[in-house]
Amino acid sequence: MNNQSYKDDAPSYLLEFLNYASTIKGRSENTIKSYYSDLKQYFRFMKQKNGLCSGDDFDKIKIHDLPESVIKESGLGDALEFLHFVSSVRNNSAKSRARNAVALRQFYKYLTYYKSWFSVSPLDRLEMPSLKKPLPKHLSFEQAKALLETMPEKKGVADARDYCILTLFLNCGLRLSELSGLNITDCKQEIDFETGETVHTVRVTGKGSKERLIYLNRACITALDAYKSERIKLADNNKSLSREKALFLSKLNRRISNRRIEEIVENALKKAGLDGMGFSPHKLRHTAATLMFQNGVDVRVLKEVLGHENLGTTQIYTHVANKQVKEAMDKNPLGGKIEEKK
Repeated sequence: MNNQSYKDDAPSYLLEFLNYASTIKGRSENTIKSYYSDLKQYFRFMKQKNGLCSGDDFDKIKIHDLPESVIKESGLGDALEFLHFVSSVRNNSAKSRARNAVALRQFYKYLTYYKSWFSVSPLDRLEMPSLKKPLPKHLSFEQAKALLETMPEKKGVADARDYCILTLFLNCGLRLSELSGLNITDCKQEIDFETGETVHTVRVTGKGSKERLIYLNRACITALDAYKSERIKLADNNKSLSREKALFLSKLNRRISNRRIEEIVENALKKAGLDGMGFSPHKLRHTAATLMFQNGVDVRVLKEVLGHENLGTTQIYTHVANKQVKEAMDKNPLGGKIEEKK
């Protein structure tokens, strides 16, 4: 399904909102697809509620002909009914309902301030369904070290690439899409004029096309230099490769896919005896963040490293540390009940 076809059933005012969210707000294509999916469910619900469709198959209800008047006359009550419907009838999880609520609030905000359909958004007071946030799963320091040590001797471009990918995940806390999206030109080597030292950086494009600069440590510099050296050798024997801007390449000398990176991580985990434990590229990001926090990195600095928009998102790593402190206390042999001397 291409990027346009999934919107084919959208009425014009919904399509305008999706285009606004993409071009003006800079939302990613995945976010736009989520907005459409959630609002499509809401539009189907509104057609069914207002007797504007026939048949009982909810998933086959078309939405392109939903009159503007239905939305203009809707309000908070409709949104609450819809969230109850997707919970009780569709069995949606609290996480899915929270996503529904976000899409609805953004849509009605657009209708209020850009199309002037309402004087005040009727969903301003719509509360988000409460979510129980699980603590992020991560590798211990020993497991992360073992993962890197199980990589094969770095001979050739593929081995150097795979080792570099794992090193960047575990040191920089990159998202999967951020790593696969890196270009050669994102890697810089410059002189810090205040200290006179050479600094190595990589420019990362995160969610919402927001850029951030990450300073590389010695392990990352070594792994990246080794891979780039092999990549240069490959380019010398393949002139067309000199025009490829992607940093990490597949066997076909094109930008590596997210799925291929996942396979690289899966294979490495298996070699390290860590498969079947729920680890993934995103868990390697959690590992980097947790290890940095445990070693004294301020949560506000960690927020910038990870590219989080809100500090609250980053503060989950403080809960990880607190949990580990509790576990340490529980493991104290004196922590159990001591029998009274008779």
